[in-house]
Amino acid sequence: MTPRVFVSAGEPSGDLHGAGVVRALKVQIPGVEVGAFGGTQLERAGARILWPMDRYTVMGFAEIVHKIPAHYRLLRAIKARFRETRYDLVILIDYPGFHLRVAEAARRAGLKVLYYIAPQFWAWGPERANRFRAAVNRFAVIFPFEAPFFADLGLDAEYVGHPLLDHAMPTRPEARRALGLPPNARVLGVFPGSRPQELGRHWRIFGDAGRALLAARRCDAAVVAATVAADYENPGDLMLARGDPHLVLAAADAVIAKSGTTTLEAALTDTPMVVAYRLHRLTAVLARRLIRVEWVSLVNLIAGAPVVEELLQREVRAPKLAAAVADLLDPSHPRTVAQRVGLARVRDALGGPGAAARVARMAAELMR
Repeated sequence: MTPRVFVSAGEPSGDLHGAGVVRALKVQIPGVEVGAFGGTQLERAGARILWPMDRYTVMGFAEIVHKIPAHYRLLRAIKARFRETRYDLVILIDYPGFHLRVAEAARRAGLKVLYYIAPQFWAWGPERANRFRAAVNRFAVIFPFEAPFFADLGLDAEYVGHPLLDHAMPTRPEARRALGLPPNARVLGVFPGSRPQELGRHWRIFGDAGRALLAARRCDAAVVAATVAADYENPGDLMLARGDPHLVLAAADAVIAKSGTTTLEAALTDTPMVVAYRLHRLTAVLARRLIRVEWVSLVNLIAGAPVVEELLQREVRAPKLAAAVADLLDPSHPRTVAQRVGLARVRDALGGPGAAARVARMAAELMR
């Protein structure tokens, strides 16, 4: 009988990391059929896209409200699929608010569930763990501190490593050649985010900070990690790099980075950074009440110390951003040297590549 797996991603990062798992799973279980709620990365890996994720993806408490009806319709469709199709395993990737309900639907249908890039109970509090414990067979976690934390909550979790380590990063000479930047230029990278909500809150401020540093001659070039479709109003002297954001990270001497996976990618390329983030005001109020951790950047969370400076909400102003990153453009500055020591600790803690293969092995074990 043909083995069948359902994979649900929900957003671009999950689509990317899920694709690696599908490729590894097809090696471990030849002939496996994969259906998915996902995007182009999963499709290229060999999954059949049953529901395209780009119709549903949003971020933030306030922003998701207008997408709730669409998500309920999708959940009903997935429940029907679980009743009609025999799946040997359901693999859920990140996106916890929606995927908790998918996990519960899968277990009611008698299906096994593997959760990859698990909910951040350590940030939001452990209260929701009971529902996940009842719905999920195993968790594949990506940070070294998560496995013991999950075990204390009675959850079956295995540390598989971070999926970013499965992707090769360009070298600085390669990145600068690709972007047309001089080898000895002082380069600032600007990462305002890729989602419309992030760009709306970050672009003007991040751009003003980059222009200020150019005007003060603290850098020779300021390169924006730009998406293909987004509009960047009045970029001025800023260079828009509409392609692989890893090129910008590898080419930069320092970056202004929005909070999120970008901070880990910067750590992997040994790029000093200042981290900044603005949320919708309602989302920020709710987050302050719920978040249980001291820092928002993954770099600081993994290090357990303030390796990088974080600016949030009203602190995210162009003069403050420019001042925070200016010293980091100098590789010999004490702040730069100290931060690179911390970034090295983060890289050591993350271990080596192979996350996708380990998740595929866990999946194969559950299917047996």
